[in-house]
Amino acid sequence: MSPAPRRPRPQPKPRPNSTAKRGGQAVRARNARDAGPRTFGRKSDEGLGGDQVEGRRAVRELLAANTRSVTKVLVASGQDPSEQLDEIEALAQAARVPLELVSRARLDSIARTDVHQGVVALTRAIQPVDLDDLIYTEQGHTPFLLVGAGITDPRNLGALLRSAECAGVTGVVLPRHRSARLSPTVAKTAAGAIEHLTFATVPGIPVGLERMAKLGVVTIGLAGEAKKSLFDLNLGNVPVALVLGEEERGLAPLVRKRCDELVSIPQFGEVESLNVSVAGAIAMYEVARQRIVASRT
Repeated sequence: MSPAPRRPRPQPKPRPNSTAKRGGQAVRARNARDAGPRTFGRKSDEGLGGDQVEGRRAVRELLAANTRSVTKVLVASGQDPSEQLDEIEALAQAARVPLELVSRARLDSIARTDVHQGVVALTRAIQPVDLDDLIYTEQGHTPFLLVGAGITDPRNLGALLRSAECAGVTGVVLPRHRSARLSPTVAKTAAGAIEHLTFATVPGIPVGLERMAKLGVVTIGLAGEAKKSLFDLNLGNVPVALVLGEEERGLAPLVRKRCDELVSIPQFGEVESLNVSVAGAIAMYEVARQRIVASRT
């Protein structure tokens, strides 16, 4: 690989709700008076995972984001020339991260995914923040949260996180148990999105939803059999959390009870339901669309 000039670090993308700053600050000020001290959901000493990142795009985003320390980047020797590999090498050199060429067999033995694309990075695990920190944002963004209520398939979680980052989600909430972690498969499927998202963990999703309600966040659960359509809700100017359930069974009964609304996505074919990552992407972009419209009025 030959050194390549370092690509300028991309500037943060404007979020669809960025023009709602004044309204968001007012909501948070009112919530702060009503909700009391911020003591819920202290971050755990245990990370969410993400300490091993695999795949060229995911490793490139890890190095470019520069939000956590990287111990080493391992690259399989004998690969064909690649612009992505050159960029990874340049970013690693600029950040003074050791880059080691290893045999394909050794990298295969270290990798935890089937298709690592010849690149593995060892890094510090992602640490969650307090749930309250996802809601009391300092940037003036009205909260737009994604809540994974028991998503166990790492590819589904990774796809959801990729869509979340692109749709302008400001934070992701996951349960501490019975959920996929930020494994190498999740990180690779998310294609670097985990480097640009903020995560919180809660003891249980019902408890987390109860706390969100106290802080003025409207919680919307996706349920295929719900009579109300997602497209009938007005979500352009309110703090909102989209709640997605387990792949096969959907939302648990207590989670359903704690949601402010249960909605479905209209379907016109014969298949029973949408994949959770597809349904989540549609729902997140509907919120993003409404926020864009609201910002223009």
